[in-house]
Order: sequence, then C-alpha cells, then structure tokens
Amino acid sequence: MKIIALDFETYYDREFSLKKLTTEEYIRDSRFETIGVGVKEDDGSPATWVSGTKAQIKRYLDSLDLGQHLVLAHNAMFDAAILNWHFGIRPRGWLDTLSMARALHTIEVGGSLAALAEYYKLGAKGTEVIKAEGKRRTDFTAEELAAYGEYCKNDCELTLDLFRILSQNYANEELKLIDLTIRMFSEPVLVLNQGVLKSHLFAVQSTKEKLLESVTMVDKDQLMSNVKFAGTLRALGVEPPMKISPTTGKETYAFSKSDEAFKALLEHENINVQAVTAARLGVKSTLEETRTQRFIEIGERGTLPIPLRYYAAHTGRWGGDDKVNMQNLPRGSALKHAIFAPMGHMMIDSDSSQIEARTLAWLAGQDDLVAAFEAGEDVYKKMASAIYNKAEADVTKDERFVGKTTILGAGYGMGAAKFQAQLKVFGVDMELDECRRVIQVYRDTYPRIPALWRAASEALEWVQHNQISHFGRNDVLVVEGAKGIKLPNGMYIKYPNLRATQKDDGGTELVYDTKRGKATIPNRIYGGKVVENVCQALARIIIGKQMLLVAKKYKVVMTVHDAIACIVPEAEVETAQEYVEMCMKIRPDWALDLPLSCEAGHGRSYGEC
Repeated sequence: MKIIALDFETYYDREFSLKKLTTEEYIRDSRFETIGVGVKEDDGSPATWVSGTKAQIKRYLDSLDLGQHLVLAHNAMFDAAILNWHFGIRPRGWLDTLSMARALHTIEVGGSLAALAEYYKLGAKGTEVIKAEGKRRTDFTAEELAAYGEYCKNDCELTLDLFRILSQNYANEELKLIDLTIRMFSEPVLVLNQGVLKSHLFAVQSTKEKLLESVTMVDKDQLMSNVKFAGTLRALGVEPPMKISPTTGKETYAFSKSDEAFKALLEHENINVQAVTAARLGVKSTLEETRTQRFIEIGERGTLPIPLRYYAAHTGRWGGDDKVNMQNLPRGSALKHAIFAPMGHMMIDSDSSQIEARTLAWLAGQDDLVAAFEAGEDVYKKMASAIYNKAEADVTKDERFVGKTTILGAGYGMGAAKFQAQLKVFGVDMELDECRRVIQVYRDTYPRIPALWRAASEALEWVQHNQISHFGRNDVLVVEGAKGIKLPNGMYIKYPNLRATQKDDGGTELVYDTKRGKATIPNRIYGGKVVENVCQALARIIIGKQMLLVAKKYKVVMTVHDAIACIVPEAEVETAQEYVEMCMKIRPDWALDLPLSCEAGHGRSYGEC
C-alpha cells in the first residue's frame, strides 16, 4: 500500500471561485473544469502532471488503482470531492495535512500549504496559480500548461514532505478520524426532501414578516432602544447579552454589530429571536432562512455532503464548515426532518448521555457521583435533594431541573451570577443569594471537583514555567511544559503564549493567545476552564473511538457534539441500533472505570431519530 499525494488544478475566475462559492457549490457547478492533476508517490519517483480531457484524466487516475492506496492532499475535502463526484474514484483511505496541521498547531502558523512549507523550511510553494485565473484548459499555451504542471508537482512534493513531518507520533486513530471526516463530505448519501424544505422556508418567511411588522408597527423605536429591545428579547425567553462599557466601565447591553454574544443570537434555536436580532442588525435574512434556502439548493444539485472541520477547537471537537453548520441545528428543527436516509436505509442517531458530567466526576475522583452514574441513578434528582434538603422522592420537576442545571453547569467553576443568568435563559428566576447557596451546596457535595480545579490551576503554572507533571485520575493528563497538556491519545491541549496580565482592579489573571480571523486575541484561562477543556477533549476522544467502532459495520454520516449518526439497511435497523448502543458504551482503556451510556433512536429522517 502506497501513500500517493494528489492535487487537482481547476478552472476559476473572479466570479467562479472558492472565494465566492462553497466547496460543494463550486465542484458541482456546470462551469467546473479540471485543468490537470499532480501526483507524487512515496516510492522516491518524481511527481507526475497530467492534463487533458476529463476522459483522459480519468483513464490516468484509474491506472493508479487508488482504491488500494492511501491518498494524501492538503485540504483533502476539496480533492476528495472532485475525485469521487467527477471521476467516481474512492481511495482506500484519505490523509490530509491541513487537518493534521490544525490539530498540531494553534496560532503558530497559518493553515495554508505556503505558510506551512515556509514554517518547516520545505521550500516555496510558487504563485503560478495566479496566472491561471480565467483560463480554461484550452486557453493555455503549451509552455503555460507545462509551467502550471511544475507548480502543481511542487505542491505534491511539499504536501508529501509536510506529511512526513506532521505524521511523526501522530495518533493512528486520529488519522482514521480524518479519513472518516473527509468521507462524510466526499461520499454523501443523505437525501434532502424538497417539499419539507420549501414548506419550512415559506413558514419561516411568513413568521418573520409578521413578527417584524408587529415590532415596527407597535413601536418604531423598539428595535433601536436598548431598553425596549432588551424587553423584546426577555419576552422571547432570552436574557440580553451584557458587556462592560469601555467608556464608563459599567455593565451595559451588548447590542452592537461587533458583539459576538449578540451576533450569536442570529443562530438561536428560536426563529423569532433570530428575526428580531436580524432586524436590529439590519440583516435582511435570518439564519434559518438562509440555511433552509441553502439546503434547497444543495438538494437540487444532489445528495447532502456533511462538511465538518476536524479539530475545529483546541479540544479536538469538530465544527461546521462550508457554510453548512450541522453542529447547531436546533432540537426538533424542521431541517432535521428534511434530511433522509437513502432508499432502503434508516438513520440511527445515538447521543452519549451526560458524557462531560460523567468524565468530570471520573477525572476528579468523585467516586460517589461516578457510582451513581454507574448504577443508573437520577443524579439530577440527587443534586436537587441536596440543594433543597429533602428526600429524592419529594423532589419536584422544577427542583429537579435546578439540579440538572447545577450538575451540567457548575462543574467548571461557574459563579453565582452566571448560574443565575443560565437559569434565566430557561425561564427560571432565582435570587442571587440563593444562586450562591446552590453553587456552594454543589461544591460541598462534590468536593473533589473543586480540588480538580485547583490542580488544573497548578497545571497552568507548570505550562507557564515549562515544567513537567501530571494531574487527574490515574495521572491520565500529562503537563509537558510549554507544549501543553498531553491527552491519552497523544494529542495536546495548547495554551500558546500563556502569561499573566494586569486586571483593571489591580490583580492579575492568566491569558493565552487565540485567533479570530487574522486577529490575535488574548483569552482568559483559569483552573475551572482548564477542567472544561480537558473534559471536552476526553469526551471527544471517547466519541471518536466509538465512531470508528460504529464505522467498522455501518456508514457514519455525521457527528454532532456528543452524538453519532449512521445509516443502516432498513431490514436490520433493530440489531444495528443494538450494535451502535453497544459501541457507545465501550470504555476507553485509560478509563475502564468510567461509566458510559447513550440514548439512541432511528427513523427514515434525521428528525425522527
């Protein structure tokens, strides 16, 4: 089995390019054309460039017998889609240096092949592609096409050299997850129901128009008055986002176009919240409208590719990509009901139950809570029993909800004010003093969890001072100085440029650098946040392992947070669901005493699962 680096060069112009279109739109467009393809095998032979008609290129690609080999690319989602959608070829496996670099680097270097080649001193990428703008294959002179071929072959050489560096000590399971992630996009099977989508689009647009008409007609100042707009949000069940004013130093509403927490309301699960936020920001369409329209257009072109960004967060979690964020489809969304398994198949969606809370209890050594999870006890009711000092049998539904919010929210050092705001989001009003009491009850009931926060704070000091140590149950987490916190799969959580900074009140806090677009942003970090990071990372490792187990038998089509979705033959859906549930309960070898569970369902559509 060989590793074969592959790189497609394709037609683009000012209007038809990946800057203007999504990857799916671009590759499926009638204007798409493959100019040529570069190939470099790992046997020491020189790279090859082939240009010609689509039929000629296909004959060449077929001759490589890629189904028996691993194909390597930089941004393999692009090349994999071309290889399958246009040439009907699926290799034995995919390798992707862009995905690997995203996992190994945070802000140290950009993700482009040019930036990575410069960082590792592999050579210059070249700029021949700039001269290709607006040129069809037949528009190139022989000399121009040869020069383009040399540029493409150099890309293949750089990609293979880069892979040899990045793959050193790279976890084999992570390489398999990269392959699985790419295939979710490049080998799509899910079908979009146009009738459901068009009906939903009409309903969303009608609701938005009526809502905006009522908002603007009743009080034209309602959208622009901070106080009145805050009231509108609260009436819709949303606590308005707040910030500290840079001019007054006092708390004020975060309602400007640059406020991320406010812009996030454009993606709220309540489409009415989306609508009023869009109106305030001057956005013509809500997210639900644009996403539904995008789904309609994708469905007209073919099946639904699932674009996921491997290692989108420094905890390893996947994120949305290609302007189709499958990670934030609201529960019960009509869009979920428009996503169908192919004919003769059913979808199974399995969600790992309370995996972060379970991982936290296990990591902290809070054995009574771990035992409660193991025994299948109602840990939310147990928490409510401690909060309200009453027998579990007497706990009300509302009290259990407070217990649930406490278990799921207080484990990472949340303070009373934030806890109060979180409860308000769900329509529960609690006095601040009572919130303080609830938080203290949680910490007193499960004292090893606050102890873990303190251990994580020490871990930050070890990172800052480039020291080596361990923390967490069984020393499962290894602090390797400035390299960060090593996870049991060999990957790292990194805190680049970790440093102490002065606060306005004269104290200090630790921050590390993150990227937001091209800007470098300092991000506050503390013990509770580190615990959140590592618990999410450990949960993600568990989910990844389980995903690979499911994929051995059934096609995994997507993952959303702590859930795995796959398709199975309709005739064996019951036994398939049993198999998936079994996979979701398998414990990692580094945490054999960590109890895992799941909730699974199946249906013809994603929404029915």
